[in-house]
Amino acid sequence: MARYTGPKTRIARKFGEAIFGEDKSFEKRNYPPGQHGNNRRRGKKSEYAVQLAEKQKAKYTYGILERQFRNLYGKANRSTGITGEVLLQLCESRLDNVVYRMGISPSRRGARQLVSHRHITVNGSLVNIPSYQVQPGDVVAVREKSKSLEAISNSLQNASHVYEWITWNNDKKEGTFVSVPQRIQIPENINEQFIVELYSK
Repeated sequence: MARYTGPKTRIARKFGEAIFGEDKSFEKRNYPPGQHGNNRRRGKKSEYAVQLAEKQKAKYTYGILERQFRNLYGKANRSTGITGEVLLQLCESRLDNVVYRMGISPSRRGARQLVSHRHITVNGSLVNIPSYQVQPGDVVAVREKSKSLEAISNSLQNASHVYEWITWNNDKKEGTFVSVPQRIQIPENINEQFIVELYSK
């Protein structure tokens, strides 16, 4: 299964924000990577460089590689809504992202692993495809045999975020993907318009 397995903190430092979640290493050195770090003089970025960086940030944030991300863009481009907004909505509707938003895992990478290892069900059926597109009304739950997993219990105990488009029942360890989030509800700091401009060239 294709996924990014390289260093996380280095990538986060490149973009200047902890895109992979809480990271103590990033907090210690929140300046660009490389030998000269903060002292390195950086000229003004070209328009293309800015657009490319925004696309890379989105890909790393959601844990999607290039071909899959391009396919998502193509799907968003063919839809009737605003392309950039639909692209982010498609990313948010991925099963691994929904599992992360529900607090079942503290990171998207961990959520992807839970899905791949068959710990998650959708509408009562096991789904082990992280890129599975969750539809409004779908019930995402922890499989009965996996409810006692310490990693899941710890994550749910520490989960503090509440999202308007998701409901969660902690007793049953299941949640409902109520609706596709609007752009204003998505907390990620991504300028999707730059991504659209890059792919439109």
